[in-house]
Amino acid sequence: MSAESKKAHNFIQSLIEDAIAKGEHTGKVVTRFPPEPNGYLHIGHAKSICLNFGIAETFDGVCTLRFDDTNPEKESQEYIDAIKQDVHWLGYEWAGEVRYASDYFDAIYDFAVELIERGKAYVCALTADQMAEYRGTLKEPGQNSPYRDRPVDENLKLFRDMRDGKFQNGELVLRAKIDMASPNINMRDPILYRIRYADHHQTGDKWCIYPMYDFTHPISDAMEGITHSLCTLEFEDHRPLYDWVLENISAPCQPRQIEFARLNLNYTITSKRKLRRLVDEGFVDGWNDPRMPTISGLRRRGYTPDSIRTFCDMIGVNKAGGTVDMGMLEHAIREDLNTRAPRAMCVMRPLKVTLTNYPEDKTETLVLPVHPQNPDMGEREVTWTRTLFIDREDFAEEPPRKWKRLAPDQAVRLRGGYVMTCREVIRDDSGEIVELKCEYDPNTLGVNPEGYKPNGVVHWVSATDSIETDINQYDRLFNHESPDSDKETDFVESINPDSLVVLKGARVEKSLATPRTDLPYQFEREGYFFCDQELTAAAGRPVFNRTVTLRDSWGKGK
Repeated sequence: MSAESKKAHNFIQSLIEDAIAKGEHTGKVVTRFPPEPNGYLHIGHAKSICLNFGIAETFDGVCTLRFDDTNPEKESQEYIDAIKQDVHWLGYEWAGEVRYASDYFDAIYDFAVELIERGKAYVCALTADQMAEYRGTLKEPGQNSPYRDRPVDENLKLFRDMRDGKFQNGELVLRAKIDMASPNINMRDPILYRIRYADHHQTGDKWCIYPMYDFTHPISDAMEGITHSLCTLEFEDHRPLYDWVLENISAPCQPRQIEFARLNLNYTITSKRKLRRLVDEGFVDGWNDPRMPTISGLRRRGYTPDSIRTFCDMIGVNKAGGTVDMGMLEHAIREDLNTRAPRAMCVMRPLKVTLTNYPEDKTETLVLPVHPQNPDMGEREVTWTRTLFIDREDFAEEPPRKWKRLAPDQAVRLRGGYVMTCREVIRDDSGEIVELKCEYDPNTLGVNPEGYKPNGVVHWVSATDSIETDINQYDRLFNHESPDSDKETDFVESINPDSLVVLKGARVEKSLATPRTDLPYQFEREGYFFCDQELTAAAGRPVFNRTVTLRDSWGKGK
């Protein structure tokens, strides 16, 4: 067992170890990650991916990737491709070829016929409204369908006719015959098949009837020889139905289902239906918008696979529900990037500085470390010129108490460069400050000045030897800790109006003319920022997305 596996020890691992020790489980451990291809994966799926692949790795087993594709009206190849990319990006390789539940449609149909022949399933003609009425409530038992006692031969003929396209959408369904008085509503004669005239992304127009997810899922697990079917807690009430299905057909095996708590993250929505609404109604710029909790959105924002796997390890796996603080996810990416991210300077809101005592025709090349704590990452060059840019927020004409930046007749050190003192403030006709006239101290490169003390350190870039860029300052998409908790309020009303602030005309060091695209930069004193390849190509100049601030400042003022 690897050190990493020991670190991630959880109750599921303990259950498997106990079963092995008692001889209840022998042979290889086989898990699977079974997404429905009806949307993009989100951070909650990342937890499931890490768990399923991690358990397989711990016990020298295998983990497969299977798409539970039972609803062609909501599924597409786009989602399949995106899911495969996300799993690979997180660092996992599935065993063998990608599987699809649709690979087993012929076998699933045959199992349905087997249930009919055993008197365990029947064709029902109740409408959806009637079926809901017959189902009963949590306090009252349901009623048997008037079609429940059809003869087997009649059910077989109707089911074949359904398959052969002799009925319309919704006209008939195939239902399991279990118990309409069961306290578990999932066991009250659930639907196994429905009619859907829709082309399937894998099987085309071969089928006009499709098995329900709750019928397909356990059969697919059994067909693949899955030993441990790991599901989130919302499937706990479905387990009796899964067991009933496998016990009443000639299934090749019966996987052990173990449920764990799903990931609930505050300030976040993880319902695919609601995420799709954000996309479809234009609240965000697609599934991979950096504000989305999708894996592709996190990737585009600059999150790393290591940080997400670390986060999943931090939150652990348990049976108890609860909500995880978004700060834990942000902490994971800060910890990762603090040691690995190259440093650079970016002036978000440029304010021109002219060094009046620096020669107009002179420049200097200053050498700064790529990472101050990691000399192996090398050095970078920045150009010192007569005209520079500093950030507008680093100057105050009337500085507040304990001000540690530039002010009239006060000095600051420019990061890695000289000390300068502000001598004059230049305004335009509207009264806006457009330039600072400063004097630099030529004796302060790498040494402290004599006779006075700088009022702090600010970052800068050369006005003539820097690159124009755009900055997307992303923040949390919602300003409510639980955006969908109030059933009387539409969750979109909690969208944070400041979740995206676009800064045009920022300036970065010349070394970022062709920025790296594998890892964010730490823009000194500002945060971590990742080059957006898609937006960069469209803009013709670098565009950076803020991954995360340097420290957690949510709700404390930025």
